[in-house]
Amino acid sequence: MPPLVRASLGVHGLAAGVALALPEQAPWALAGVALNHAALTAAGLWPRSRLLGPNITHLGDASAGRGEVALTLDDGPDAEVTPRVLDLLDRHAWRATFFCIAERARAQPALLREIVARGHSVQNHSAVHRHNFSLLGPRGFAAELTRAQDVLTDLSGQRPTCFRAPAGLRNPFLDPVLHRLGLHLVSWTRRGFDTRERDAGRVLARLTRGLAGGDILLLHDGHAARSAQGEPVVLAVLPRLIERCRDAGLHGVTLAEALPARVAARAA
Repeated sequence: MPPLVRASLGVHGLAAGVALALPEQAPWALAGVALNHAALTAAGLWPRSRLLGPNITHLGDASAGRGEVALTLDDGPDAEVTPRVLDLLDRHAWRATFFCIAERARAQPALLREIVARGHSVQNHSAVHRHNFSLLGPRGFAAELTRAQDVLTDLSGQRPTCFRAPAGLRNPFLDPVLHRLGLHLVSWTRRGFDTRERDAGRVLARLTRGLAGGDILLLHDGHAARSAQGEPVVLAVLPRLIERCRDAGLHGVTLAEALPARVAARAA
């Protein structure tokens, strides 16, 4: 149990004891609980935070030493964009990890299988990418993640070992569900904000500022922003991003290849 969650349980227990033993101090006890809830909310709104449980934001020192970077693409598969992304990756001999929405995958089963056939990895990005995902409780999280695991495993032949929360947002109830399902929370080292940024140069700058081995980079093949010419921004960014990586002596790997052995052991 993460320290913040343990501390929160202690705060609630102490507040209850104070309210019962010293009723006149109950407002202060409630204020303490409110501040604690604010801290938990802030931790859940910080996608790269580890305050609510383990969260992989970097591949680790071994991968960094080998010059590995993990390109990840969220929110697909998309019938228009994903095939073009796959062609670009083939052209540049680059492997990537696709965090897929299970219901979108169910609508495009052949495309999901194509991702795997071309040497990429499919991971869990929830069943439907709910906008209120971070407000779910244990049962809601379990239903979303289990459904996505079953669909993605059935369609791709790969059982996901990694999960990325929609928009990276969550609450303290998520980590126990991930543990039960053998999933590791993965966020990113840097992202391009390519679902809202229409300028490919700005997206590229965000992804390559401080670029180094071990980085996890986030783009989107689903919900991709469009340039002024109507083209998905990700298609303009990808070739230039891969070129920058190669110029820096880096090469692409999937999360399944790069993450420590403990991930594979936990999934098994």
